[in-house]
Amino acid sequence: MSNILAVPFKKTYQVDVVGAARTYLSDNGDTHPDAVKADIKQWQEMRQKIVSLEVHANRLTDLMRRVYACYYHAQLTSVLTKFPVDMQLEILYAPVFSPSVVPVTMRSLMFERAAVVFNLGSLYSQLAASEDRSNVDGIKRAAAFFQNASGVFSYLQTSILPHFSIPPDQEHPPLDLSRSFVHAMEFLNLAQAQECFWQKAKLDNLKNGLVSKLAGATMYMYKKSLTIILEAEPPIKHIYPSDWLSHIEVKQHHFEAVAQFRRSREELEKSRYGFEIAYLTQAQLAAKKGYDVARKGRVLPAILNDIQSFLEIIKKELFRAERDNDLIYHQDVPTGSTLPAIQQATVAQAVTPKELSDPTILVPLNQMVFSSLMGWGTREAINIYNDRKKNLIQEELVGPAKESKIAAERLLQSLNLPASLEALERPVGLPPSFLKKAEEVRLENGPAKIEAAIEDLYKLSRQNYKFLNEAMDILDQEASEDESTRENLPIPLTRPPSHEANVHLVDKERRYRTILDQAATGDETIRTKWDQWERNITELTWDEADLEASIPSSTLSTSSYPSSSSTLSTDKHARTLRSLLESLSELYTDRDNLIRRASALAEADDIQPRIVKAAAGFERLGLETAESPGTPYSGATQKHTTHPAMFEDISNNELAKYDKFIQWMRDLEGKQEEILGSIKASFFLNELFLQSRKSSESVKAREQALQSLDLSYYKYKEIMQNLEEGVNFYNDLSAILLQFKDACRQWCNERKHEIHTLSRSMQSLSMGEENEQSNDATEPPQSRPTPAPSTLQGAQPQVQMTPNRNTKRFITDLNSSDWETPNFGGFPGRKV
Repeated sequence: MSNILAVPFKKTYQVDVVGAARTYLSDNGDTHPDAVKADIKQWQEMRQKIVSLEVHANRLTDLMRRVYACYYHAQLTSVLTKFPVDMQLEILYAPVFSPSVVPVTMRSLMFERAAVVFNLGSLYSQLAASEDRSNVDGIKRAAAFFQNASGVFSYLQTSILPHFSIPPDQEHPPLDLSRSFVHAMEFLNLAQAQECFWQKAKLDNLKNGLVSKLAGATMYMYKKSLTIILEAEPPIKHIYPSDWLSHIEVKQHHFEAVAQFRRSREELEKSRYGFEIAYLTQAQLAAKKGYDVARKGRVLPAILNDIQSFLEIIKKELFRAERDNDLIYHQDVPTGSTLPAIQQATVAQAVTPKELSDPTILVPLNQMVFSSLMGWGTREAINIYNDRKKNLIQEELVGPAKESKIAAERLLQSLNLPASLEALERPVGLPPSFLKKAEEVRLENGPAKIEAAIEDLYKLSRQNYKFLNEAMDILDQEASEDESTRENLPIPLTRPPSHEANVHLVDKERRYRTILDQAATGDETIRTKWDQWERNITELTWDEADLEASIPSSTLSTSSYPSSSSTLSTDKHARTLRSLLESLSELYTDRDNLIRRASALAEADDIQPRIVKAAAGFERLGLETAESPGTPYSGATQKHTTHPAMFEDISNNELAKYDKFIQWMRDLEGKQEEILGSIKASFFLNELFLQSRKSSESVKAREQALQSLDLSYYKYKEIMQNLEEGVNFYNDLSAILLQFKDACRQWCNERKHEIHTLSRSMQSLSMGEENEQSNDATEPPQSRPTPAPSTLQGAQPQVQMTPNRNTKRFITDLNSSDWETPNFGGFPGRKV
């Protein structure tokens, strides 16, 4: 039976790579999925092969599996440069020590990459454990594999996990991919590699001092691995099998005892008998601790037998040394605290396979999957620039222009302009400005357009409520099934009931429903506003003749006054007001032209060539930098990946071309303030003009009618804007509610999967009990023999690494019974 540990694989399952890749490209990319159909198929096939990763007795097969695991990782680094981490592809991996439980599900390509690299480290670890270490060649191969395993876990811990983020709401985070867990695996495999070097030194009959230092370094590495496990935050101790922690602790004490024991042999050779006794005493204390842990910790029989046999040898040697010193040498025995610390000789090093750290060794860049696609970081940088450009025009040009125009119109409405001026200047007919506004509403069929928009708004509101209700129906159905399952299962479920487990989803539903209720209230406000102004807005759709007939004429105009200084002054102020209003109208036109020019520039503005060129430069720089050892950018992903932030300077330089439009818009705002100030001053200074409006009933009636039409037009525009905002709001909310509905369905599916897994486990357990009862009834009881400690190296029983797998004999290290055979004439045979 083996006396070392092999890291098992993280079990994975088939995933729909094709569907997720095609959906993402259809929704987000500028490349049709059929253009990269072969690449998508290759990705799916590559992943299918890693599902059944395992160790075989055929060395060539194992070599091919190592190469293929590195090959898939190399291709995965290319995938990560073309797709975002979350491309809505659900990745499933079971915990490393619990392959039959519900797998952890995450929408993260970094989760896939981390798990693939973890399994590569497990593969090296299992290959090392499968080697025959009864000969030097087998020891060398095992040491090399363990160093590779340590290097893979080191690469995972330093180069991948810092970029792997776990969402805070992840219900079952993959703790076996935490940095502490992987770091512990790194030192565990490094310790077992160092143990191989110690074993070879023993077989080569090297000096006691060197063998002691090798054992001391082995002890330190086992201790380091155990310390990481016990001090990890968040805690990871509970996910290890109980015998693993005991195994590591026993190994730590065992090699501490070996280091002290070998040092005592060195002191014996120098005739320093007091120091020999002191080191033997320390060796006995360490071996006694290891034996106590092994006896209580249910470790492998080989480990228990080794430490027990070694403890007996130390006791005998200590008894002999103390007797000889008391009778013959009479040397002082120093205390343990005064002894020099055992020095360490570290030989084992974490060796990262070159194919892992540099994927281009296996796959050239032009042969990577999706090599024809633009990199995700590059594409995202282009999208970010386009969004910034769009937002800049909206926030710096369109928005301020709209706000300025609304402010000006409010001021004019408060002054009854231009209705009061046009009522005085044009006593008969409709002014051209009113005819233009009425024509706009008539051509758009304003009332019918508003009615249709209101109906669409109500329809979208009902649809959003439907999505929310369907999500709650899914949760209610799961709760009913959970309650039914609890009633039918013979044992109580340990998981929380549905009404406790789905609290986070129910809270979200409440928030969404509150938002919908508030939106529905806003919809009614729009409807009320339309009911109030429907008649007035409908009048704007009348024929020009009917509309003119509805406006009363006045018999008073500025020309009907006698020629006096007051009349001339009034006429002058009226012309001034008319000129200012025309200037304001020209300013509106200038502002619209400014926005039109900026929008035309944005439409023709294509930053893609410049960003693609810069991305190529970044990739070349990354390759050159990564070739230098110790650079901060060494690593597969860092070398070839471009991130949107890398193009920030380019985006800022390109957006600077819109600064002139922003400045021109600000200048127009200042000019508008001047015009509005002049309008107010001219209006309030013309007292005669004000008096003429008050003294003539016909002018006043005409003014009110024109003002009503003017206000109706602006109410029409206001209602249409409100409806457009409402439709956009409901459309955006629909996407959110559909995602929420999918999240509820996914959560329920996970709960159902848990129940199905539990049911299968219970059925298996029931069948196992029936088989045991059947065997007890048909076969006589047999006692299991207790294995005796071996006296020959490698005389250990077979061990089956995983279920349904061919067993392979693992010849292990020397047993403790023949590690240390005392012989004062030079220690014949193998040495520790």
